[in-house]
Amino acid sequence: MDNPFYKAPLFTVPPFRVPPPASMCLPPRDLRVLSPSPRFALSRMALLVCAVGSGLAHAQAVVEALTVEVPLQLQSSGLLAETITPAQREAAPVFLQGDRISGRPDLETVVEGDAVFRKAGTTIRADRLEYYQPDDQAKATGNVRINRAGNVYEGSLLELKVESFEGFFNEPSYHFLQNDAHGEADRIDFLDESHAVVRNATYTTCRRLPGPSWMPDWILRATSISLDNDEDVGVATGAVLSFKGVPILPVPAISFPLSDKRKSGVLPPTIGVDSVNGAELSVPYYWNIAPNRDATLTPTVMAERGVDLGAEFRYLEPTYSGVVRANYMPSDRLRGADRWGMAFVHQGMVDTGIAAVGNVSVTANLNRVSDDNYWRDFTRSSGTLTQRLLSSDVTASWGRGPVSASARVLKWQTLQDPTAPIVPPYDRAPQLTARYAKSNDWGGVDWSVDGDFTQFEADRSLTLQPNAQRSLALMQISRPWLGSAGFVTPKVQLHATSYQFDALLPNGSSTASSVVPTFSLDSGLVFERDTNLFGRGLVQTLEPRAFYVNTPYRNQSGLPNYDTGANDFNFASIYTENAFGGHDKISDNNLLTLGLTTRYLDAETGGQLARFGIAQRLRFEDQLVTLNSTTAPAQAGFSDVLLGASVNVNDHWALDSTVQYNAKTDQSTRSTVGGRYSPSNYRVVNAAYRFQRDVSEQIDVSWQWPLNDLLGDMGQALGAGRGQGEGRYYSVGRLNYSLNERRLVDTVFGVEYDAGCWLGRVVLERVQTSTATATQRVMFQIEFVGFTRLGVSPQQTLTQSISRYQNLREPGGSASRFSNYD
Repeated sequence: MDNPFYKAPLFTVPPFRVPPPASMCLPPRDLRVLSPSPRFALSRMALLVCAVGSGLAHAQAVVEALTVEVPLQLQSSGLLAETITPAQREAAPVFLQGDRISGRPDLETVVEGDAVFRKAGTTIRADRLEYYQPDDQAKATGNVRINRAGNVYEGSLLELKVESFEGFFNEPSYHFLQNDAHGEADRIDFLDESHAVVRNATYTTCRRLPGPSWMPDWILRATSISLDNDEDVGVATGAVLSFKGVPILPVPAISFPLSDKRKSGVLPPTIGVDSVNGAELSVPYYWNIAPNRDATLTPTVMAERGVDLGAEFRYLEPTYSGVVRANYMPSDRLRGADRWGMAFVHQGMVDTGIAAVGNVSVTANLNRVSDDNYWRDFTRSSGTLTQRLLSSDVTASWGRGPVSASARVLKWQTLQDPTAPIVPPYDRAPQLTARYAKSNDWGGVDWSVDGDFTQFEADRSLTLQPNAQRSLALMQISRPWLGSAGFVTPKVQLHATSYQFDALLPNGSSTASSVVPTFSLDSGLVFERDTNLFGRGLVQTLEPRAFYVNTPYRNQSGLPNYDTGANDFNFASIYTENAFGGHDKISDNNLLTLGLTTRYLDAETGGQLARFGIAQRLRFEDQLVTLNSTTAPAQAGFSDVLLGASVNVNDHWALDSTVQYNAKTDQSTRSTVGGRYSPSNYRVVNAAYRFQRDVSEQIDVSWQWPLNDLLGDMGQALGAGRGQGEGRYYSVGRLNYSLNERRLVDTVFGVEYDAGCWLGRVVLERVQTSTATATQRVMFQIEFVGFTRLGVSPQQTLTQSISRYQNLREPGGSASRFSNYD
């Protein structure tokens, strides 16, 4: 052969002297449906041999069939299983390798020189290795390295029963797979495959640097460390945690996680300073009750107030889930009374046991506190308890086909402030609703009937209005005509209400009723054209819309108001029939709303790059129905103009704005302009300007940004939850400034530092609790990555205050044993 790269084949197939039987050969047409298998290459060769023996024509057809490309499919293999069962491990063979091997069959084997022992997830390397088969005992000396499911131990002497994983390791260093922790010890005693005790040990997650003088930023030294890989928990006794060479936390015993798996135990203590509470110390205890249930008990000592006992219980069942939060502070020195708060959220399904009925959905959201000052004194409680209106709501709902029904009880707790009292909303005890709705019925008609019965109750001395029972019916019928170029939807509805009061009205009546009809016509068109901008292919749409509504005037001045309020004036509400939200008042309308929207869409992906819109109402008659006697009715003529724009320049930039413009005064009535710049992970700036004439004017800015960028150090793209490299500072904060009051309303400002194996955070928070008072606190936290945290965590504050804030470290998935495979 002239080809220098030619090599003789390993084997050749001699020609058949006798053709094989026809029964052994498949006809050519059957070859095209053969599915690939692990023996695909062998099957191809066998078929070729079969074809050659059957004649040239048949062989040619077989070869043509085999040239058809069939995509290979990956199949799972037991060899890649993440865990190995005891039966598989016991049945697995032992592989030995080295420069010299000697011994007696079925007794002992001695391997010398680069000795390697392998058996089902365990690899042992050493200068010399002895293996006694009857006892499954291995002894390794000289540069010993053992890899057990990704955990690596290195030392001078190992004696181990391989199957039960019982034995000891002298003077080892070790590296754990799940949390990237490592250390050194005098000795490790392996109790079984999941439990070990490390004697005179060190432990850290700091990455080891070259050089004999290297010392980790933080290190745990302990008399012993017990490792439980079943629970992924380590327990150190006689321990001292040192940071930068300074002992900071001597503890008789401390438990720490070996992975992200939940575990019961005492959580890191929290130490903080607050302008109201003074110095405070919290020591939470986490109880991992079951895989679907857990609880956290949090006693907190406050220097200026006393002891607060907090608890949280979570549960997750197949058909229901929920969480309970509560706290109790006996003899609060701030108010001279016992203080408590409770929040309960539940949702789930209840099986009625009746096949025709099926399941009933039940939701509950209960919130109660001890007194009116709770919301200002416990600003870090559950978010629902820091408001002045606390709801307790229980709802049971059911649906089957076009029929649905619900029963609800809603009660309010109003936290009053003498300097700024508020009128409490009405309780609904109970509210019963039912609905029957059909779509595309009777040749495309949509229709529905809604019924509602509600008992409204409240303190009459505060509401100045009698309690009542309200019954209402709402009937609607519409016929949508939908097409690719537009739509037309005429709609008719009839709204009827009836009241039964518990006291006489000024006119001497104890009842009232109202019936209001409404006709509306909604229509729109969609035009498209291809265009381009800066060489980018786009599709531009032009979408005019016209919405007409006619609701005749019905005198409703004698009707009470239990749940009705004015709708906000925006692009959603401008195309609705009623100017009010609720059922007590139905606004009279004879108006036409005209709007125009244009969008720019990416021609390839269809993603929206920009949207611009304008809308305005033309009222033909003055509005006569108002919410109360002090509310000014809308006048005939043109309303304010709504202008809106939303631009997504690219994945980094986003702008959104809405302006309500009054053409008569040539002024903006209300404006909101917001933008976001986020070029990469851990870089985001949010800014918003909000203006409402004669009410408020505010600027809101929040951010998270690496300070190293100022020095030209742009970091590394490690992905979300991993930071941008060691030795980097991040500025975080939010400033909410009131221009008309010329003061900061709420403030969050802080710095985060990422050292790789530890994180430091210092955050200052100021929360406005009234027009004249505010609370301040400083949150300092140091997080030893993969071990524990000390201080007050600002994570919740940063997440709530900064849109798109990213934590520098997020728990990741469990590492595979194959990621550290020998």
